[in-house]
Amino acid sequence: MTSHAETTSKSDAFAVLNPFDQSTIGQYSYTSEDEALAALDEAHRCHVARDGWLSKSVRIAILDKLASLIEHRTDDLARCAAREGGKPLKDSVVELRRACEGVKVAAREIAQLHGTEIAMDLNAASAHRFAHTYREPRGVVLAISAFNHPFNLIVHQVVTAVAAGCPVLVKPALSTPMSCLNLVELLYEAGLPRPWCHALLTRHEVTEKLVTDRRTAFLTFIGSADVGWHLRSKLAPGAHCTLEHGGVAPVIVDETADIDACIPGLTRGGFYHAGQVCVSVQRIYVHRNVVEPFLEKLTASAKRLSVGDPLDPTTDVGPLISPREVERVDAWVREALTDGHTGRLIHGGRKLSATTYEPTVLLNPADDARISKEEVFGPVVSVYAYDDLDEAIARANAPDVFFQASIFTRDLDVALYAARRLHGMAVMVNDHTAFRVDWMPFGGHRQSGLGVGGIGHAMKEMTLERMVVFHSHRL
Repeated sequence: MTSHAETTSKSDAFAVLNPFDQSTIGQYSYTSEDEALAALDEAHRCHVARDGWLSKSVRIAILDKLASLIEHRTDDLARCAAREGGKPLKDSVVELRRACEGVKVAAREIAQLHGTEIAMDLNAASAHRFAHTYREPRGVVLAISAFNHPFNLIVHQVVTAVAAGCPVLVKPALSTPMSCLNLVELLYEAGLPRPWCHALLTRHEVTEKLVTDRRTAFLTFIGSADVGWHLRSKLAPGAHCTLEHGGVAPVIVDETADIDACIPGLTRGGFYHAGQVCVSVQRIYVHRNVVEPFLEKLTASAKRLSVGDPLDPTTDVGPLISPREVERVDAWVREALTDGHTGRLIHGGRKLSATTYEPTVLLNPADDARISKEEVFGPVVSVYAYDDLDEAIARANAPDVFFQASIFTRDLDVALYAARRLHGMAVMVNDHTAFRVDWMPFGGHRQSGLGVGGIGHAMKEMTLERMVVFHSHRL
């Protein structure tokens, strides 16, 4: 699929590169400030004109049609996502199927956008009254997205806004705009009026003008913490936001854990999409009594992963999004192994090409190494031996992040103890940190973010709960 926004003639343009071979796969014009502000004005007018709001039944019909369109074009859309984002094709197909299911979830969740009766007549002051709440759209949603799931993230940010009845402007990562443009075109094809959704390929300074504009009622941001918190500080008074940043996802494997059972999930959770996932398994704290067999099995599993062209159906791990990221990850690994740090290289630790990095397993890097305290966003998993569960929990909780965490154990008391103490908005028991289904609440705390994602939860964030109180002596 191609988009109307593609260009080969304008000088104010940028290229989209295949992250594996760095070939140019598209060229697009930046959206100008005038164009962006005109789109915001058009979206704002859609919200102000209440009589023109999209009814729930219309929204459901649009999303039902959208799901059907995605389902019938999954192969083409997945190939586009793999080409621009570098996720292996087989995983991009799964992403598209998940996106299709997410659209269906959003359509179902529209029925849950309702209020409740508020009890009255509980005292003399509330006598002869009847009250209820209802939900209505907040206003224009500005969605700023990331590169790592170029289609499904847009579903989570744009389709939720449409389902909530909000006009939406979406600014995708400029390294992966094609999937976003495809989704917006599919929304139009499904019946969404064009003024209700605009894809904007803006530079940073224009994006910030949209954030600060009082007509922006809600910001949904997925990306780095530095940028997210900065943009939040620029929002107009009264605007709301959700921020989804990253984590340094910790896992604890206690001495009772079934090692054979946990290895496949931890391999998947750590190396899926070359580790470029906000809840990717990054730090694994393993009881010293079982660390050797654990390392042996994890290393053997990592060695079996095929690294290469994302369009090759046999590829398990594709490229990082840019050669610069490969250099950064390599520098972090080198730092963990040198400069007085204590880490040992168990497997990997090398660039396979300018764009790919070998799945890497480290043992006991220092807690103050960047690989231990910052989000690596690369195919590197570090294993740390521990002796005491409280020690493992304290080390797992040391970074100022709070997203998802895991505990592997056969001991119910250990599971409950760790689940209550690990810093995670969600703690998985006997599952990896990257587990997610799209209807569950999903989000970070502290440096990891603000607010709650997940299809239905995001829709509620994008709506206001208002109340009506009737007073009548006949009640």
